[in-house]
Amino acid sequence: MPLLRYLLLGLLALAVAPIVLTPLYAIVPPDSTLMLARAVTFQPVNRTWTPLAAMSPALPRAVLTSEDARFCSHHGVDWAALRTVMREGGDKGPGRGASTITMQVAKNLFLWQGGAYVRKPLEIALAHWIDLVWSKRRIMEVYLNIAEWGPDGTFGAEAGARRAFGRGAGKLSAQQAALMAAALPNPILRDPRRPSARMRAHAAIVASRARAIGALADCLK
Repeated sequence: MPLLRYLLLGLLALAVAPIVLTPLYAIVPPDSTLMLARAVTFQPVNRTWTPLAAMSPALPRAVLTSEDARFCSHHGVDWAALRTVMREGGDKGPGRGASTITMQVAKNLFLWQGGAYVRKPLEIALAHWIDLVWSKRRIMEVYLNIAEWGPDGTFGAEAGARRAFGRGAGKLSAQQAALMAAALPNPILRDPRRPSARMRAHAAIVASRARAIGALADCLK
């Protein structure tokens, strides 16, 4: 059964790839699966890799505040948040997500976007592996460079900041960083250039909390 053998070998390769690539990506700038999918289908990908040190400190603090407040204290998965979401969802299942930044990195680098019930266990396992191998600073750096930040193939903080504000990620103000963080849950519909009143209100809360997080962001130093 050569076909079955090749199929099994292919599945084995897919399973092993994240384990092998994660240590490599601790040094090498990676691309997300969505970026690769766009590239192979000849769609534009606009991303300029930017080290975390070259970004405005306001951006990672705003993203941490908005996306994963316990980022520095958990080990890739916020189990308390997951339990809360499952409990609130009842018999119908979770009504909102509880993905940490590390889980989003795992999904964007190695997995697919839909089918959460099948994907989530893999996402959780890979998030623990990434947290074990990488520093928190590296996790944030990769996340900010592979996150989708607008339509038409806009990826990463540098491209997102230039699209939204005409300036690089290193020159973002605290308010602009908060608007970019507020766009992350749905960067196709939420546009930092033309924020809705609700998005502005959320960004104001993010900016206020980001100024006050103090030691909670020490893992990014």
